[in-house]
Amino acid sequence: MHIAVRLVSFGAWLIVALTAGAGLAQEGGDRRLALASSPLLSQNGFLDYILPRFSLKTRVRVSRQPLGDVASGAGDAQLILAPTDWFAAAGLPGRPVFTDGAVVFALSAPPAGSAGARRFADWLLGDNGMRAVTAFIPAESKEPLYRAVAAAPEPDAGPAIEGDRDAGARLSLALCGRCHVIGEINRTKGLGSTPSFGMLRNLANWEDRFRSFFVRNPHPAFTQIAEITPPFDEARPPPIAPLRMTIDDLDAILAYVAEIPPADLGAPVKHQ
Repeated sequence: MHIAVRLVSFGAWLIVALTAGAGLAQEGGDRRLALASSPLLSQNGFLDYILPRFSLKTRVRVSRQPLGDVASGAGDAQLILAPTDWFAAAGLPGRPVFTDGAVVFALSAPPAGSAGARRFADWLLGDNGMRAVTAFIPAESKEPLYRAVAAAPEPDAGPAIEGDRDAGARLSLALCGRCHVIGEINRTKGLGSTPSFGMLRNLANWEDRFRSFFVRNPHPAFTQIAEITPPFDEARPPPIAPLRMTIDDLDAILAYVAEIPPADLGAPVKHQ
């Protein structure tokens, strides 16, 4: 309660704490993280945006816990992501990572022996994590909310993608071709209301959009990523034949799409 009162005095604040699941075996604990966060992170969509990307890259599953467990001392926090003011008030060290222009957020060092926390820290501070953080755009905005601070590594100029390109070509047609034009192979197919792969390649954040497609409407209603997405709600069955795939399938599709030349539209693409 004492910590909670001090946090309120900082105004707009957030805290992310990662804990290993109690009672899990060592291997299970390395594959699972319990996440406690400020309601703000859920309200602005940041958790829904960032957590699937971490799980896709590391196959570490993340569950969420009430922030009150951490603020009251009931939780067993292993990793904290909070404003630098919070670290100063708590007397704890933190590495600045990203900022929204008004608040700088810092990350605590992962404790020794905690593989899950170390993997999250390595991912967040690495190219893929920072690329995801700086690409996040809240629903009510048209611009990214966060940018990296000087202490954090800058993202690479281009995406680093691993996957079977040939398998990706087959999977793109089989799984995505019923709605999207993939290329000449199904030029007369697809739905007129969906963008072609060539058009999507014109977008600066095309990799992020493909990698997170399953959380972007309308895909959640009929898409399942093995070990990542929850089962379909029995009360709301998929409106069309379900699209089921694995993380490796998604990596293969990304490898294929990376080689697709952007469609010549005559002008830069503008999107919301």
